[in-house]
This record gives sequence, C-alpha cells and structure tokens, in this order.
Amino acid sequence: MSMDLSDFTIVKEGEAEILMHAKNEVFYNKSQVNNRDMSIAVLRTFIAKQKEEREARLLKRRKAGTKASERDASEHVLEEESNGSAGNGEVSNGDCEMQEKTQDEACVVSEEAVKNTEGKWPVEVKAPKVLEALSASGLRALRYAREVEGIGQVVALDNDKVSVEACRRNIKFNGSVACKKVESHLADARVYMLTHANEFDVVDLDPYGSPSVFLDSAVQSVVDGGLLMCTATDMAVLCGGNGEVCYSKYGSYPLRGKYCHEMALRILLASIESHANRYKRYIVPVLSVQMNFYIRVFVRVYSSASAMKNTPLKLSYVYQCTGCDSFHLQPLGREITKVNKHSVGETMEEQKMKPNKGKNNNSRYLPGYGPVVPQECSDCGKKFNMGGPIWSAPIHDQEWVTSILAGVKSMKDRYPAYDRISAILTTISEELPDAPLFLSLHNLCATLKCTSPSAVMFRSAVINAGYRISGTHVNPLGLKSDAPMGVIWDIMRCWVKNHPVKAQPPEQPGSVILSKEPVLQANFARAVASLSKAQAKKIARFLPNPERHWGPKLRAGRQITSKHISLLGADVVNNLLNQEDGEQHDANNNLNEEDGEQHDAKRQKTEEKESEENHEPVS
Repeated sequence: MSMDLSDFTIVKEGEAEILMHAKNEVFYNKSQVNNRDMSIAVLRTFIAKQKEEREARLLKRRKAGTKASERDASEHVLEEESNGSAGNGEVSNGDCEMQEKTQDEACVVSEEAVKNTEGKWPVEVKAPKVLEALSASGLRALRYAREVEGIGQVVALDNDKVSVEACRRNIKFNGSVACKKVESHLADARVYMLTHANEFDVVDLDPYGSPSVFLDSAVQSVVDGGLLMCTATDMAVLCGGNGEVCYSKYGSYPLRGKYCHEMALRILLASIESHANRYKRYIVPVLSVQMNFYIRVFVRVYSSASAMKNTPLKLSYVYQCTGCDSFHLQPLGREITKVNKHSVGETMEEQKMKPNKGKNNNSRYLPGYGPVVPQECSDCGKKFNMGGPIWSAPIHDQEWVTSILAGVKSMKDRYPAYDRISAILTTISEELPDAPLFLSLHNLCATLKCTSPSAVMFRSAVINAGYRISGTHVNPLGLKSDAPMGVIWDIMRCWVKNHPVKAQPPEQPGSVILSKEPVLQANFARAVASLSKAQAKKIARFLPNPERHWGPKLRAGRQITSKHISLLGADVVNNLLNQEDGEQHDANNNLNEEDGEQHDAKRQKTEEKESEENHEPVS
C-alpha cells in the first residue's frame, strides 16, 4: 500500500480492522460495539429466515404446479376417452402410448403456465444486498462483509469526503473479501435511497442524532419483506425533554415517566409506520432495544394496502396522571366483525381466525371508543397529561428473539460484546409482549411514602390476583403487567396496611389513594412464577459499563472544550487540550519566525533604497 502506516493506529473489532489517523478525522466509538454486535446477530437470523421463507414459497409453487398438471392431465385423458374411435371401449397399445405422451406434454405445459403466472422459479437465490446509509469509517460495513455468512454486496454511503476516503482506505486494508463485497460512495443518503427504491434487502440507519430525515426514503429503498435497522441517539428529545421538538420530528408527544425509554422506542416505531403507510407499506417489529445512550429498532417492511388498514389498531395515546403517575392507553381505532348468516353458530374468535377474502372480508375499522379516563384520576383525583400516539402493539417477535439468542450463544467467541448482548436478549425473551410500558415499584412506593416490598413479593401478589407480570430490559426496577392500575393500587393498599406510614397532608396523592379501602385482598404468598428462569439460574441480565465515561462521543468536527469532561473524561480532555495548546504554540512560534523574516527582508529592502538615493554602497 502506498500509505505510511506509521501515521495510523490499527483498531480491531471482530474480524475487521480499521486505520485511525493520528488527527482522528473520522472517529471510532468504542461503546457502539454493542450496537454492531446486536446488528450482526439480527442480520444472521434474518438471512436464515429469509432463506427458509423463499424455500417455503418455492415448495408451495411446485406443489401448486404439480396439482395443476395432474388436473390438466386427467381432464385431457377424459377428453381423449370420450372422443376415442374405439366404440367397444378397448384401447390399443398405440393409443396407450399416445395417451401417456399427451399426459407428459400436459404436465410440461401446466408447469410452464404455473411458472409464468406465479413468477419464475429461482434457480439460484441471490445473496442479500445491504445498505449502510451513514458509514463514517466503514467499520460496520466491513464487519457485515467479513463476519456474516451468505451476505452479498454491502454499499457504504457518507456525505463527508474525509469519511469516504477513510472508508475506502479501510476497505483496501481488509483484503480481498472486503474489496469484493464492500463499496463506498460519496452521496447524500436520502437521494441515494430514493433513486434506488426496492433494491436493498437490508437498510441500516445509524445517524448521530435523529433518524427522522432519513425514514421516508429508507422505507422506500428496502424490498418487500426486507429488514430496516434504525438507531436514534436524541434521547433527550424522545424522553420528554423537548416535547415540541419530538412532535416536529416524530409526530408524537412524549411524556416524562419512568417508562420514558420504552416510550421512546414506541414513538420511533410509530414514526416508521407512519412513513411506511404513505407508500402502502407497514412494519412488523422483530426486536426493539434500549442500550446505553440510544435506542435501536429492527423492523421488517411489507407492502399491502389491505394489511395497512390495521395500523390504527396498533397505535394508542397515553394518559398519565400528574399525581400518582398511573397511565392508561387510548387506542386510535377498533375493528368490528359483521356476523355472517352462514356462521351464526360460530364465535367471534372463530370468525376472526378465518382468512381474509378481499372484498368479502367482514371486518370494518372504526375510531376507538373513548375517553378511557375521566377528567380526574379515579385513584388520586389529579389531572391527566396526554402523550402519543405511540406503537402499542408488540415491539418484539419472541420467535425471532429466541433464534437470535440461540445464534449468539452458539457463536459466543465471534461477538466482542457477547456478555452485554446476551444479557439484553435474555431479558427481552422474558418480557410480556402485549403489555405496553411498565411500572416502577419504587415510584409506586414514593407516591405512598411507604417502604418497598421486595420485587418477588410484589410479583407474587400480582400473579396470585390472576394477572401476568415480568421484568423489562429497559429498567432493572421496571415491571410489565396486564393488571389494571386499580389492582396495582389495591395491592399497595394491602401492603401499607401491614406496613403503616406516617400521616401525610390530605391533599397529597398518596393520602387520597390510601383513604380508599382495597377491593382486592392481596395475597403476598410466594408464587412459583415470581422469578423468571434467568433469575432462578442467577444469569446476569444488567451489566455495569465496562469503563468510566462510557457513552456517546462528540459529533465529528466539534471543538473539544472543558465542558466535555463528562463525556470523554478529564484525562482525555486535558490531553487533547494540551495537545491543541502545543500545536497552537508551535504555530505561533512559526508565525513569529515568519514575521521576523519578513521584517528583516523589509528592513534590508528599505536600506537598499536609501543607499541608491544617496549613491552609497550598502555594506
């Protein structure tokens, strides 16, 4: 290679290596290794699932072709028999041969007809094509190409010339496999995706900040059934710090609660669904993760004008009490099913299980019933804040999560962040899929000013009351449950009866809640399912950060000042500032030397001019 490697530092992650320049023109974010490992795990599962789906479709078409050929052949034989010249019903050997030949020809013709109507049978399945819309140094694209088996072309884009040069340099540095599979382009990701619609099996969006400006073009560039991977790092906006900014970017208003990080996931999913619906498309989330300082969602994008009508059923507004933090969901839409006279004896559930038949479908979509809450909270008497709409359908596909986790465990040596991603996937695999948002046990106790029961006792009380409960990967203290808030407060009232609290002012939300007698008598006896399988086996589910100041780095091009100590650490900031001061000192010295040289030259020129005027030689 024609470059001087002494000017670079080699950074290795997984099987890929990148060259980092001493000036660090394109930064490397070590904390994003979790993001890249999780993406590789999902991508491996997607390729396997996509292959299974294609084989299933091919098998179905072949079966349909075989049935059609058998039907056409039998009809042809009957026709020949009816038009046969032998009146006594006897058939000669020659006629039998002719019938067999005609039957074989009919099979071939029918097979060709099925191929033409159903689409060509693929002789060789094309490898998935991946687009990394914002590549920077190209590390993610290189890891995809070198570590994911069965992957095809990887296109790495960036709108910064220095980043593209670094990416191309890293592609060459990683050898023939990278050169063959990865290509880098200097382009605006939005324009590139719009001009390459329905072209990529996988589209990866990992911007610094909000992905909102890329979503419209991203949902168009992915193929039907393809995978869209999207990261958002503007957590202050998504978690309620700037509600008006969140609404302008994502079309949803956030609420500041203990569940704000899960709400951020659901706001992002609702925004992607909104962009997809504009092109008669819809999404199916397979995995949604909150890690460190960002959120990451993996969704499949499908095209269907009829299935798109289900979108209002998957969205809800959220009412959050300003006093006790109770929350309630208001669905945007509802589905009703007409009772068919041919299915009077069937139950509503049996009718819903019937496949849709286009115009003959009995389902209708109407606005959701509301409001789900009164003007004042029925528990504490305070007002409600309203947020949303958010995605209230499941944010994970548990079958996918199980497959991803099994794949990660089988290849643990190939994931640098194995401990972290396996812990997150384990927790996600035990979440309730149909329980949007979650409760915080400590927050409930803070409202009542009481001591906290153990998580096992609270879980047992919910389970003994006939409801389900689980943890959440977003918060170690979070609890997801399908129990109504009235049941939750009844359990806490029973707890306070056994563990009295000091008297509080009567207008406090906790005093109002405790002034009511519980309708449900809670049973805190230890339930069998009060501990998850991971907890029972003492599997680590929430790991500490591997080092101090583990978090986002600065945006490329930003000047480092003393205010960035909380992000980078005091030592790093001081070293960089000292380095900048030294460079500035050297620059000043060079500038002073240049000024001195210019001053001497000017002085000599003046002396020459004066000597010429006086006709005196210059010594």
